[in-house]
Amino acid sequence: MSDHLPDRGRSRIRAADADRNLVAQLLSDAFANGQLTVSEYDERTAAVYRAKTYGELDVLTGDLVLSPPPARAPSGGSANDRVIAIMSGAVRKGEWTAAARIDAFAFWGGIELDLRRASFSAEETTINCVAIMGGIEVTVPPGVSVEVRGMGIMGGFEHVSAAHPGAPRVVVTGFAFWGGVSVEIKDPDKPRIADA
Repeated sequence: MSDHLPDRGRSRIRAADADRNLVAQLLSDAFANGQLTVSEYDERTAAVYRAKTYGELDVLTGDLVLSPPPARAPSGGSANDRVIAIMSGAVRKGEWTAAARIDAFAFWGGIELDLRRASFSAEETTINCVAIMGGIEVTVPPGVSVEVRGMGIMGGFEHVSAAHPGAPRVVVTGFAFWGGVSVEIKDPDKPRIADA
């Protein structure tokens, strides 16, 4: 959230999407380090995207020990990316650059992360998946190292692994609660040849 705003009346000032995204990242980190339970994380994350003012956002993080996310990746690429599907769908595929950390949050929705034609901004890409009554599909190309560390709670978290020394590495973490996370190693789609 902006450091340039005056403290007086700050709680009534309307927040921007960037502010909501930052608070969602802070809640994700707090959940990952054990400060929030599954239900607390779920409730607070939903409240982030309903919040209109800085005051409403401040309440959601007031009892947490927070550390801000890193500004940029050591390789010069983007350090963090977020893909959110709340009662909707989100897709990342084709030619795109995968950040060093991707937070994927699906709540009554679905996310498709297809890395087969993606460029990697770091040697290791961590995808933190949270699927609550939703699904997240991660597809990686052959030749990329894959490690899955997530777990399912009344849901499924597919464990796939592949080791390729010297290749980019994808680590999939997180949890699925009444939802599912699937990880698949698959060849890139071949481009279609137009009919003459």
